[in-house]
Amino acid sequence: MATLTEIQPRALVRSCGGPRYAVALVVDALGTGLLRPFLLLYGVMVLELSPPVTGVAMSVGIVAGLLCTPAVGIWLDRGARSSVVTASMLVRVLGVAVLLLTPAGHVWLFGTAALFLGIGNQAWPAAHAALVATVAHGRERDTALAAGRALRNAGLGVGALLATACLAGGAGALQALAAVTGLAYLVAAALAWSVRLRAALTRDGDGNGDGDGDGGPAPRMRALLAANVVYVFCLNVPEIALPLVLVTQLHASPVWSAAVFVANTVLVVTLQVPVTLLMSRFPRRRVLALAGVVLTASYVGFLAATSLGPGWGAPAVAAVSVLCTIGEIVYAGSATALVTVLAPAHALGRTLARFELSTGFGLAVSPAVITALAPHGPAALWGSLAAATLVSAGAVAAEKDRGPAAVPVGSSA
Repeated sequence: MATLTEIQPRALVRSCGGPRYAVALVVDALGTGLLRPFLLLYGVMVLELSPPVTGVAMSVGIVAGLLCTPAVGIWLDRGARSSVVTASMLVRVLGVAVLLLTPAGHVWLFGTAALFLGIGNQAWPAAHAALVATVAHGRERDTALAAGRALRNAGLGVGALLATACLAGGAGALQALAAVTGLAYLVAAALAWSVRLRAALTRDGDGNGDGDGDGGPAPRMRALLAANVVYVFCLNVPEIALPLVLVTQLHASPVWSAAVFVANTVLVVTLQVPVTLLMSRFPRRRVLALAGVVLTASYVGFLAATSLGPGWGAPAVAAVSVLCTIGEIVYAGSATALVTVLAPAHALGRTLARFELSTGFGLAVSPAVITALAPHGPAALWGSLAAATLVSAGAVAAEKDRGPAAVPVGSSA
């Protein structure tokens, strides 16, 4: 099994695609953090759109962006790597440009900007995972994927803090923030393009000419994909579910919501790589099922914490949120890694695209599901999430692997 000391910083940077690509990841993460949390505020404060109209336009644009995911998978399977990453950043530059050029009151142009931003955000995870899988294998690949997620969370946190500071400046400051974000994406695109990485494909599709690339069809992964839609709800628990519960049901200070969000970000940044390495002694699928059990336990914990009512309820929810974050970390460290191993080389891009499509769909519907269940009480919200996640964990554990996915992460598979 790999230990943290065995993963040298130089090797980790190399497994992420090289120093220039690593810098591109930093710039991209910061740019995403600057814009994503405040797109709704931009529509309301700068474009003078009503909150419901702004929310609908954002949702339509993001969901429409999901439809481009299969095309990304096909492009990746033709050998493209750094060019797809670059395109995912450039299309977000276009989205920012449209945003800056949108006059007040023009909802369709705002929706178009959200569409371009949604396409870029949906294309990036599959493109990044395919690039990492091309240059790294085994424990280096899984560690690089975990490090990339930790870095992205750090960028989101720092970017959100910078954006919060800009709110005091009003509409002009938000426009300047959007412009800086667009420039950040442009720099990241140039750095990613300079890597010039393609997968060397041959007739068998895997680049080694041994004829095993077409040894079987792309895995269906029906249980895994369906379970992933439920699993990703955990990503919106700190941002949506807990603030909603803390403020509307427990009547707690907004400080508690902010504390939960900050704690979640810090824990992911500091623990994502170590926890992924710790779990590397076990099969990926078993780890992913364990993540579902941990998340289920946290949802039951939230149900118990909210029953305490105002007073002790808020600190209890904050304490349980740590367990939820641990489940999120275990899930994130095993899910994409499992998919990269399940996928045959000739269908890596399409397999990753299908997985990211399920992720994007879960992220898109989870706010609506959470906000619809919450008014019916803690049992409806947390009981439903716990039951669905436990069933999903069982489905993940029961699905059979065809290939090396059942071996431990730290092995050569």
